[in-house]
Formats: sequence, structure tokens, C-alpha cells
Amino acid sequence: MEKKRAVVIGATGQIGRAAVNALAQDGWEVTAVSRSGGRDEGWPDEVRVAQADRADDAALAAAIGDGCDVVVDVVSYGAAHARQLTALADRVGSAVVLSTTLVYEDDKGRNFNTVAEPDGFPHFAVPILESQRTVQPGETTYSTGKVAMEQELLAAGDRLPTTILRAGAVYGPYSSFPYELYFIKRNLDGRRQRVLEYRGTGLFHRVSVHNLAELIRLAAANPGSRVLNACDPKVPTVAEIGAAIDAVMGVETPETLLLDGPAPSLSVGKTPWMVDHPIICDMTAAERELGYRPIAADAQILTETVEWLAGQLAGRDWREVFPLLAQAQPHLFDYAAEDAWLLKS
Repeated sequence: MEKKRAVVIGATGQIGRAAVNALAQDGWEVTAVSRSGGRDEGWPDEVRVAQADRADDAALAAAIGDGCDVVVDVVSYGAAHARQLTALADRVGSAVVLSTTLVYEDDKGRNFNTVAEPDGFPHFAVPILESQRTVQPGETTYSTGKVAMEQELLAAGDRLPTTILRAGAVYGPYSSFPYELYFIKRNLDGRRQRVLEYRGTGLFHRVSVHNLAELIRLAAANPGSRVLNACDPKVPTVAEIGAAIDAVMGVETPETLLLDGPAPSLSVGKTPWMVDHPIICDMTAAERELGYRPIAADAQILTETVEWLAGQLAGRDWREVFPLLAQAQPHLFDYAAEDAWLLKS
């Protein structure tokens, strides 16, 4: 029997690497498309590679060739990218496209673009269903662009059935925005005191890159026009994430000062998760429609994450290694400010 063909766009990023591997291991004939045309050493030899800039319509069309059963697009953003996919609907069976849980807003219009405003953090009734309202489509922010993409693809569902996966905070090797660095770097630097706002009880739904790849694999095998949350089954608190990382690294959990309320400043007690109210997504739709069950054990993926991040940091400045994280949250490791505050406390 002839193998089904999958084309993965954004194949050399964190999610793309895992998606290519999951599909290849499942028996798909996979073409891995990226700007570099590179190959991950963990992929099976039969995975094909193709070089294409996402902005180049002709190059992308050439990578898809005469046709494929599914396009997996992990980097799509905005209505233009969606139209790029729908223009190829005559030679694509279905699509699986990555979105984000950051598209949600609460019933008072608070969303992840309003968190800097007084009482601007969204207050969701949890768990959050896929039917929860979203921000308006646009091109001004990451979340508005993702909604524009979603709406364009869903409107073309009769021509190109598309599963949209709204991913939580993705963690695992090859991340360009690793939240877990907050604890890992402090341990590597020998910081023996830790400050956490809201007593470390913040809940921000994450997803292991391996579980996300499993959802992609299942959606590719079960085409449809739908939106599904894409998260892990468990939602550990910020403090629990830190303790789990400590255990993996074999260090005693530092003396921790748990603040009853918000952090006194961005430099003290404010982790990358930065949640004032729980962000927990409902996963029953993915379980029902795709038969989703998590495949990655927490300890396994955290061990991989710690080892990869420690290797990336060896002898290098974290801001050089992770410029996107440094740009968004430059105060993460302001130890001088942290020490000054601790002396006063």
C-alpha cells in the first residue's frame, strides 16, 4: 500500500522537529520544509527535506509538488498565510495548523494583550472550552494574527478541512522561548533563595512538545474542520514546576519566599508564566474527537529540557542564546535587584 504523504512547514523549529519525527514513525512519507532546508539528526533517513521561505508562494508550492494528503503548518500566522494554504487546496487533502491558547479573551474583553492594564489580566471560568470568545482578528499582535489565520482557514473548511490546534505554553528541547529557564539558570548559577509571587500557585497550562506532536499525528490521521485545545493533561503550579526541575537537576530546592500577592517588581518574584488567574484549558474535545492520550512522562520531558538548556547555556550569555525571551522579559535574572529586595525583606 502506498504511503500517505505529509508536508511539514517550519520543520526545523521546536514543534516541527517533533512533528516530522512523529509522522515518520507513524508511517507517513514526510517532506520537511524550512528556510534552511536542514535535517534533524533524529529523523529517519527517509524523511525528505526542502528549502522554502514561507513568504515565497512559488517555493512553498514547489515543496508541496503534485500534492499531499496533509500539510502540517506550525508557523502559520495571519490571514495571508492562511490564504496561501487555501490557494493550494486543490492538491492538499487536509491541514493541521498551529494556533495558541493566547487567542482567548474573557467575557469582559480582557485578554493577553491587556495584562499591563489595571485589572487587565483575563479572568476565565476554567477549564476553558474551545467555544470561549477570542480576540478580534487583525495583524497588530501575535494573538490577533492567529485569530485572523484561524477564521480564514475555518471559512474554507469545505475546500481544505483544517484542524486548528490551540497550543498551551510549549516546553521541551529546541525552544526559542523556554519558560523553564527561570528555574534552570538559577540552579546553574547557585542561587539558594527563590521568590515567587502568589505563593507560587499560578496555573498556566503547558504542553510537552512530544504531546503536541502526538496531537498533530492524530489530527493528520483524522481530517476535519475543527478547533481543539492542545495541552498536557496535568497543570502543575509554578512552585511545582520549580520543584520538579530541582529534582531532575539533583539540587535541593532553594529557600523559597512565597509572596501572598503580586511581585514587587519585574525583577523580583515574577516568573515567565506571570498569571494572576488560572489558565486551564479543557482537553475533552481532543480526547473525544482524536482519541488523544498523553505519551510523554513529565520526568522524561523535563530531563530532556534541562539537559538541552544547560548545554545551550554552557559558557554563553542567556540573552545571546534566547534573544526573544530576553527581549520580552529582560529582567528575569536581575540578581542585583533581587538581592537588594531580599536584604530589605
